Amino acid sequence: MTIRLAGMKTKAGVVVFSLRTFQFALLTSSSPLMPKVLQILIWIAISALGAGSVAYSALHQGESINALWLVVAGLCSFAVAYRFYSKWLMTKVLVLDSHRAPPAVTHNDGKDFVPTNKWVVFGHHFAAIAGPGPLVGPVLAAQFGYLPGMLWILIGATLGGGVHDAIVMFASIRRGGKSVGQMLKEEVNPLVGFVAMISVLAIMTILLAVLGLVVVKAMAESPWSLFTIAMTIPLALIMGVAHTIFGISVRGVTVFGIIGLLVSVWAGSKLGEWGLQHYFDHGGEWQAKAIMIYGFAASVLPVWMLLAPRDYLSTFMKIGTVAVLALAVIWVAPELHMPKLTKFVDGTGLVFAGTVFPFVFITIACGAISGFHALISSGTTPKLLDNESNIRSVAYGAMVTEMLVALMALVAACALQPGEYFAINAGINKTMAPEQVVGVITSAGFPVTVEGMNKLASDIGEKTMFGRAGGAPTFAVGMAHMFARAFGDGLMAFWYHFAIMFEALFILTTIDAGTRVGRFILQDFLGGIWKPLGNTRNIFANIFASALLVGAWGYFLYQGVVDPLGGINTLWPLFGIANQLLAVIAFCLGTTILIKMGKTRFLAVTVVPLVFLMSATFSAGYIKIFDQDPKMGFIAAANSFKDKIAAGGTPQQIKEWSAQQFNFTVDTVVTGFFLLAVAIIFLGCLREWIKLLSGSKKVVLNEEPYVALPEGAV
Repeated sequence: MTIRLAGMKTKAGVVVFSLRTFQFALLTSSSPLMPKVLQILIWIAISALGAGSVAYSALHQGESINALWLVVAGLCSFAVAYRFYSKWLMTKVLVLDSHRAPPAVTHNDGKDFVPTNKWVVFGHHFAAIAGPGPLVGPVLAAQFGYLPGMLWILIGATLGGGVHDAIVMFASIRRGGKSVGQMLKEEVNPLVGFVAMISVLAIMTILLAVLGLVVVKAMAESPWSLFTIAMTIPLALIMGVAHTIFGISVRGVTVFGIIGLLVSVWAGSKLGEWGLQHYFDHGGEWQAKAIMIYGFAASVLPVWMLLAPRDYLSTFMKIGTVAVLALAVIWVAPELHMPKLTKFVDGTGLVFAGTVFPFVFITIACGAISGFHALISSGTTPKLLDNESNIRSVAYGAMVTEMLVALMALVAACALQPGEYFAINAGINKTMAPEQVVGVITSAGFPVTVEGMNKLASDIGEKTMFGRAGGAPTFAVGMAHMFARAFGDGLMAFWYHFAIMFEALFILTTIDAGTRVGRFILQDFLGGIWKPLGNTRNIFANIFASALLVGAWGYFLYQGVVDPLGGINTLWPLFGIANQLLAVIAFCLGTTILIKMGKTRFLAVTVVPLVFLMSATFSAGYIKIFDQDPKMGFIAAANSFKDKIAAGGTPQQIKEWSAQQFNFTVDTVVTGFFLLAVAIIFLGCLREWIKLLSGSKKVVLNEEPYVALPEGAV
C-alpha cells in the first residue's frame, strides 16, 4: 500500500516506522536498561525527523501538501520539548522539590485545597485550559495559510506556553496557591498588585462571558450537546462522592465515568428517535441562565464534588476524540488545499481584517501561549496538586498536549477546499447574497459555487453553511470530513453534529474552572476591603463572591443573547487582545520570581516570550484603536457610524448605528484601559528588576515556610 506525501509516493510503512520510533523513544528514553548510545541515536532521529518535517512544510512549493508532514512535526516537537526542554526547566531553572509539601497538603480544607491524584489534576487542568481557543483560533488563522499558524503553535507552545504555565503554577504552589495579582502585590509592590487584580478581574469577566456565548450558540443548534453536557453533571457528582466519601479507587470511578459518558453520547444521538429531543431543545435565554447556575454551583461546591471529577471526565472525551481525529488524519493522509501563505497576510482577509503580524499571535492563543492559563495555573490547580514535582506533567504536559489539539484543528480547516472555508467564514455574508459571496471569493482565487455549498449543507444536515462564522462550524465540517473518509461517507451528518457536541463540551469546562478561579481572585481583592470577605473557608464569603462574579459575566452573556448588538457582543473584539495581555502580566511575574531566586542566567526563558508577546499585543492594541480603516480601527469605526447618523436614515437604522457607535466607543476605552494597566504593571516590574539586579533593594522571596511531606507520601 502507498500513500502520497507532498507529491512523492512513500511507503506507508515509513510513516508507521516513524510513529513507532516516536512511541518507543517516549517509553524507553529514561530506561536504565537501554544503552545510552541507542537513546541518543533515537532522539537524534526524532529531532531530525521533526526538523525535516517543519522545513519541508515551510519550503514546499506545490499547490497542496500532505497533512502528515504537519502531524509528524507536531509529534516530534511534543516529544523533544517534553523530554528535554521541560526537564531542563524543572530541574535547572525551577528546581522542583518532591519532598516539599504543597498547599493542597498544608492548607487542606476538604473544599478548595484537596490533595488529588495527579492524573485527575491533569484531567482538570487540561479541561480547564483547553476551551474554544485551540479549536477556533487555528481555524480562523487558517485564512493566512497553514504555515504561520503551524509555526506559531509549535514554537509558541514549546518555548512560551509551557514555560508560562509551569512558572506561574510553581510560583503559586510555593506561595500557598495565591493568584497572579496577589503574588505581584507581594513580590513587586501594592500598586502593581492592585492594578493587576483590577485588570485580571475585568479581563476574566470578558473572557467568561465570551466563552458562555460560544457555548450557548453551540448548544442552541444541538440538543445532543445539551443532553450530553447535562449528563456529565450527575456522573461527576457520583464519581466525586464515590471516591472521596466511600473510598472507591480512581480506576474504579474512571471506568464508571467513561462508560457513563459513552452511554450519554450514544443516547444523545437517539433523542430524535425516542421522541425526547424537545426536552433538550431550548432557546439562548434559557441556556444562558442554566450556564450561570452551573457556573455558580461549580464555584461554591467543594472542588472534589463537581468541578474536578467533571473536568477529569471531560478530558477523556477531549483527548479521546482528538486522538481518534489524529489517527483518522494518519489513516486518510489528506492533502491540505489551503496554501502555505495566502494573499491575506497583507491584512485584507475575508474572515477578519489584520496583517499576519501581529494578528496571528492574537488569534491563536490557546494552543500556543494563552494568558487564561495563568489564571488556572494560579487558581484551582495549585490547590489540588499533591506534589510539586507533578508540575512538569500537569502544567507543561497539558500545554503541549493542547498544542497537538490546535494543530489538528488547523489541519481540519486547511484540508477543506479554500473556497468552502472562506464561504463559511467570510464576514461579507452579513451584507451579501450567496451568489455575490461566491463571486467575491472566486475572484480572490479560491473557486466555490452556490451549488457546492448547498450540497455541503445537505450532506451534514444543515440548511446553509454560508456565514457560519466563528470557527466552530468550520472545525466541525473538517472533522466530519476526516471521520467520514475514515469510517464511511454516509455518516457525514452524524459526525458533524458529533463535532458540534464535542466543541460545546470542550468549552464549558473552561467556564466552570474559570468561575471558581475568578472567585479566588475576587476574594483576594475583597479581602483588602474587608478581611472576612477574603476568607475562602467562609461559605458565606464564597457565596457572595461567586454571586458577584457570576452576576458580572452573566449580565454581559444574557444581554449578548437577547441583543445581537449588546452585552458581550460589545466587547467581543477585545477577547484576543485581553487574553494575551494576561500572558504579559504572567511573564512579568515569572521574570520577577526568577530574579529573586537568583536565576538571572536563565532569564531568557521568560524575557524572550515576554518581549515578543508585548510587541505583538501592544501593536495589535494600537492598530485596533487608531487604524484609519473603519474595518480595523475602533475610533474610525465609531466615526463612520457617527457620520451615517448625521446623514440620516430610518428609525431602525439610526437605532442600529447608534448601538454600533456606542460599542466601538466602549471598545476604544476598554482597550486603552487594558493597555495602560499592563504598561503600568510592566514598568512597575521593570523598576523592581533594576533595583534587584543593581543590589539597591534587598531580595525578599515571599514563599511559604518549608514543610516536608509526611514520610511515605513522596
